Amino acid sequence: MTDPAPAPAPTLKSARFRTEREASWRELERLLDAAERRGPRALAAADLARLPALYRAAVSSLSVARAISLDRNVLDYLESLSARAYLAVYGTRRGLREAVADFVGRRFPAAVRAHRWHVVLTALVLAAGAATGFALTAADAERFYAFVSPAMAAGRGPTSSTEALRDALYSKRGVAEMLTTFAMFLFGHNARIGIFAFAVGFAGGVPSALLVFSNGLVLGAFAALYHGRGLSIDLWAWLLPHGVTELLAVVLCGAGGLALGQALVFPGRDERLRSLSTRGREAAVMAVGAVGLFFVAALVEGIFRQLVHSIPLRYGVAAAFATLWAVYFGPVRRARP
Repeated sequence: MTDPAPAPAPTLKSARFRTEREASWRELERLLDAAERRGPRALAAADLARLPALYRAAVSSLSVARAISLDRNVLDYLESLSARAYLAVYGTRRGLREAVADFVGRRFPAAVRAHRWHVVLTALVLAAGAATGFALTAADAERFYAFVSPAMAAGRGPTSSTEALRDALYSKRGVAEMLTTFAMFLFGHNARIGIFAFAVGFAGGVPSALLVFSNGLVLGAFAALYHGRGLSIDLWAWLLPHGVTELLAVVLCGAGGLALGQALVFPGRDERLRSLSTRGREAAVMAVGAVGLFFVAALVEGIFRQLVHSIPLRYGVAAAFATLWAVYFGPVRRARP
């Protein structure tokens, strides 16, 4: 009885398998190298059309290689090649400029529109805080110090003269440097309140509402202080050019916090953690966009307000920003097919 013929050595089987298919692998590798170095747009139309077919062939080779237990080197090579080809064929490859343009042009305003009722509720909370701060400070000027910290007051208060309060609005008598410092402090203060108002939303949304309300108290206290000296028109001309954008950013952060609180308290059919994760990503888009609004407000606050003292022009800029944001976040008109 003769012995059975020996089975082909694994190395011979691997070599034959690789020889039959290596040309397509090398072609795919060449296209991937070019796409990774210069981007998919650098490939010719014929190469782009061939890329999916080469990817499918590589995946098929990997499946066969696993089934016949080829050597580890071939398997590692095919796994790496297939993974790279998958990203090239199905992955989203966008540059920084395209990603920023998509965020500014689509995702950010869409997120605000999707949370419009949270935005409206937060704006009402801010208005309630401002009305409360105004009424309490107007009734007793000493309450100004209960709402406004010394750092934010920057030397202004019920004991300040009317002339000193007016000078602070028009950068007279060498206080331009003081106003610049105050502008940066105010930007940092509102930015911290806004981001913190979003971050504490996981506690049910109540801390977010309280932070927005406290910001309104500060605004109302300043309004009452200047109103009592007959400087309301001057104050709002000083405040609104940057305040329209800055307060909008605070409201958006607070609305994001309320959205987080709703996801936690009223998760719907999802589990709480899953609801918090899903809605949190959507609300975070508003918070990230609000940071950009804080930056715009800081530019207006630190540059425009120091150079322009005309009251009509200040109100005109404020109206322009209000119109801009109303159009930007307003409803989208869908074109008819």
